[in-house]
Amino acid sequence: MSDCVRIAELVDRLGRMAHGLQYASGLNPAQWEALRFIARANRYSRSPGAIARYLGTTRGTVSQTLIALEAKGYVRRLRCDADRRALTVDLTDTGRALIEEDPLCLVLRAADALDCDAQLRLADGLDGLVRAVQSAKGMPEFGPCLNCVHFLPDGRDDEAESCRCALADEPIPAGETAKICVQFEAAAPA
Repeated sequence: MSDCVRIAELVDRLGRMAHGLQYASGLNPAQWEALRFIARANRYSRSPGAIARYLGTTRGTVSQTLIALEAKGYVRRLRCDADRRALTVDLTDTGRALIEEDPLCLVLRAADALDCDAQLRLADGLDGLVRAVQSAKGMPEFGPCLNCVHFLPDGRDDEAESCRCALADEPIPAGETAKICVQFEAAAPA
């Protein structure tokens, strides 16, 4: 068996195990993934459309997922001040608490048991696989502001608030530079 076949089979096996773990706390895998995305996304990306793009599903499916999560008290949907037709989705305090019990923490703990060099190689390799599949299928790429072509640092390391998004022409609030964005475009490696 070639290493490439082995990698594909291991990714499939790990994906199936991770999928099965997510039938927990009264949620299904799609609901967990939506919660994770909302927790990790920046303010521009917490919309039903962005969630649908990230999950690779339809807006209708995401709408049903959000209705279920809202009924359980984990998210709230709010109208945007700038455009009253648009919705933004935020975690409630209960939703933030639930994320702390994410069933994928089992995978996180298994990865944490690897030595630092193995973690780095695995993370870089999986990142490369995800990017290659996204590119081959024309899927959108999501990533953190810090690694985006639109990220404009101010040159000072002590004030993230003064960083800007060139696309939105707005400052990036502290704490959002590491969040993922629906408008992400990978910056060229330095």
